[in-house]
Amino acid sequence: MDYIKNNKAAWEEGFENRKPCWGDENHIKLKSERLAFFNTDMQEELEKIDFYGKTVAQFCCNNGREILSLMDMGVGSAVGFDIAENIIGQAKYTAEKAGIENCEFIVCNILDIPESYYNQFDVIILTVGAICWFKDLNLFFDKVGKCLKNNGSLVMNDIHPFENMLPIPGEDEFDPNNLDKLAFSYFRKEPWLQNNGMNYMSREYKSKTFTSFSHTLSDIINAISSKGMRITRFNEYDYDVGMTDIYNNMGCPLSFILKAEKS
Repeated sequence: MDYIKNNKAAWEEGFENRKPCWGDENHIKLKSERLAFFNTDMQEELEKIDFYGKTVAQFCCNNGREILSLMDMGVGSAVGFDIAENIIGQAKYTAEKAGIENCEFIVCNILDIPESYYNQFDVIILTVGAICWFKDLNLFFDKVGKCLKNNGSLVMNDIHPFENMLPIPGEDEFDPNNLDKLAFSYFRKEPWLQNNGMNYMSREYKSKTFTSFSHTLSDIINAISSKGMRITRFNEYDYDVGMTDIYNNMGCPLSFILKAEKS
């Protein structure tokens, strides 16, 4: 899967071109706020879970700020997995500065997580921008299902697939005077290719290629359900959890929270 190898190179290059001080002070917020890097609705869902003494993982953990936010919930141990070595380096730095010792970080392609992690986690979390980097969700959620313990939980907060139909500033299709314009197919199969950096993290530059994919709700639900997990909760929200807030409160679904249990 060359696109995954190429994405690894693009992410590591993006981190090298990160905005000044990006992520360097995450430890300060971790020390002062509960569930610091989750939005309000995700905080409410996480507060309903008994994390005390549990084993937790985050797939595509980026710089670790979210899984580290969970550690003050009484988590016994945690593992963050991500493909970019230098971004994981910042996660380890943040954990050290925050004085968190029971959270480790592993550099690997999610699809290559070794069998030693199978049936190891009580909870796996997925946040914005995790599944879009994988063409085949069946392969991705197969790893989720294998790594969860029996009766373990998946908690997922991500961009709603509907949002992939909407153009964003910088795209030719974007019209600020016509924000309800749908520019792309909900059932798009061709990948999204990006060569101007990763704008939330880095300055704009001529970058290596980021390759991502759109998935429908049925893609997500069927992939989860086919891997031995039962969906127990699904909520939709009219605000973005990604890179833009221009479509917030317009009455269309922009994000969701999904919870499932391995049975």
